[in-house]
Amino acid sequence: MMKTSKDKKEKQSLLNKIFLRSLTLEYSFNYERQQALGFAFTMIPALKKLYKHEEEMAKALKRHLEFFNTTPYISNFIFGITVAMEEENARSKDFDTSTINSVKASLMGSLSGIGDSLYWGTIRLIATGIGTSLALKGNFLGVILFFLIFNVPTVILSYTYLQIGYRVGTSFLSKLSSSGLMEKLTYGASILGLLVIGGMSATMIKTYVPLKIGVGDSATKVQSILDQIMPGLIPLGIFWVIYWLLGKGYKTTTLLLGIFVIGILFTWVGVFGVEPTK
Repeated sequence: MMKTSKDKKEKQSLLNKIFLRSLTLEYSFNYERQQALGFAFTMIPALKKLYKHEEEMAKALKRHLEFFNTTPYISNFIFGITVAMEEENARSKDFDTSTINSVKASLMGSLSGIGDSLYWGTIRLIATGIGTSLALKGNFLGVILFFLIFNVPTVILSYTYLQIGYRVGTSFLSKLSSSGLMEKLTYGASILGLLVIGGMSATMIKTYVPLKIGVGDSATKVQSILDQIMPGLIPLGIFWVIYWLLGKGYKTTTLLLGIFVIGILFTWVGVFGVEPTK
C-alpha cells in the first residue's frame, strides 16, 4: 500500500512538472517544426525518468522533435497520452515507437479544431466582452477581469486535460497490448495523420494562373483548363516538389527563400496572380 501511495505521488509530481513546462510550449515556436522544440522540452522530465541510457534518451528526444502544432491550451491531453505511451515503450521491447508520433499527428489536428473554437471563439470572446465593457467606462477592473476570465478556466482545463490524457492513455494502452490491436491503431492513426497533412496542404497552398490561350472573348483561361484536369493540380505539384527537395536534404530555410523569390518572379512575369473574386 505504501509503495502504491509512493508511486502515485511520484507520478503526480512528474505530471506537475510536465504541466509547468507545457506553459512554455510556444516559447520556441518556429516555422520549420512549429511547437516541436517546446514539446520535446516539456517531455524531458518523463524521458529522464524512463530512459537511463544516453542512447535511449537521445532517440526519445529526437522522436519528439518531429513537427507538432495544436492549440496550446489543449496540448496537455496529448502530453498525458504521450507520457503513457513512453512508459509502455520503456516497459515493452516489442512496442512500436512510430505509434507515438502517429497518435500525436492524428490528435493535433482534430484537437486544434476543438481548442480554437473553445478558447479563441468562446472563452476569449466572453472575457473580451466583459473586460471591454468596463474598460470603455474607464474602469481598470476590466483589464483584470479579462485576464482572470480567460486564464483561470484555461489553466484549470489544461491541468485537467493532462490528468485525463495520462489516465486514458495508460488504461487504453493496456487494453490494446492485451488484445493485439496496437498494429491497427498505428495504421489508423497514420491514415488520420496523413489526412490532416493532406487537408492542410490543399487549403494552405493557393495558386492562380492568369494566362490565357487565344485573344479577345474567345480566349481560354489556362486556370480553367487545369481545373478541368484536376482542381488544385498546381498546389499538389508544388507540394510534391517541396516534399522531394526535403527528402534530398535541402534545408527548410533555403526552400522558404526559394519559394519567396520564385513567387515574386512568376507573379512579376504574369505566370501567377491573384484569383479574381466571384
